[in-house]
Amino acid sequence: MSAAAIATRLGQAGWYDDPAAARTHRGVRLSLPLEPPIATGRTAEVYAWKEGQVLKLFREWMPVSAAEYEARQARIVRATWPAAPDVGQVVQVNGRPGLEFERLDGASMLEVFRRKPWRLTAMARLLADLHVDMHSRTCSDLPDQHERLQHKIHHAAALSEFLRHAALLALRRLPMGEQLCHGDFHPDNVLLSGRGPVVIDWIDATSGNPQADVARTCLLLGGRSLPPGTPMPWLVQWLRGWFQQVYLRRYFQRCPGGSGQLSSWLPVVAAARLSEEIPEEEAWLVEFIRKQL
Repeated sequence: MSAAAIATRLGQAGWYDDPAAARTHRGVRLSLPLEPPIATGRTAEVYAWKEGQVLKLFREWMPVSAAEYEARQARIVRATWPAAPDVGQVVQVNGRPGLEFERLDGASMLEVFRRKPWRLTAMARLLADLHVDMHSRTCSDLPDQHERLQHKIHHAAALSEFLRHAALLALRRLPMGEQLCHGDFHPDNVLLSGRGPVVIDWIDATSGNPQADVARTCLLLGGRSLPPGTPMPWLVQWLRGWFQQVYLRRYFQRCPGGSGQLSSWLPVVAAARLSEEIPEEEAWLVEFIRKQL
């Protein structure tokens, strides 16, 4: 279904005409045929939507509250930092909760790198520059980073009680902050759009210490798992390692004061990552935490 056709159906549903619809979006339910998604993830799919918008449509098992929570997060972030997408309304389509976002035409940084690997160094520097700019913004309205990490560590089933206690103790010793932190910042969450780089997927955003956010990015860039069937995995791992080095060098060239904290944050953030229950990551994360704490 085209964007114009979707817009017509939304108008018929009263979405445009009734101002109360935005305030009572739980009651607005639409039944629409959808074309194949333009992107797919574990918890949601992304579809072409109205003119200038896409629809992030959550899986059937996700509650409406998940879309409402992400909408709140996204609005706070967009008001704080221009390199985030505009966010629309929460809707329900075909029985599934959804959230409207600005449509951004452009490839992700990861896609660009796959097509043009010679741009690796430039992309790593750009990732660092975006992270530095993000962390220059103060945002106290988002969830507290320390509390989020503590919650995740408590729910990390792969941690022994000894390591859990050690990680929580280490977290209590680390400084708090009020900077804007993404919580899942990596090349596939950066879209190189016509209006410049735009960072997406803010559901894990917090107000906190930038070094915890950098530690999370390091773990993602340096992870040991690769998709099944990845050609020349040794080369891919080497490129990931090089990308991480360039990213860190650039970040701390621009923010030299925080490099000493990174090693202290890494095992704590690794312990929190275990709550995501990614089987191929668990063994090396547990071993890393054991060595660092």
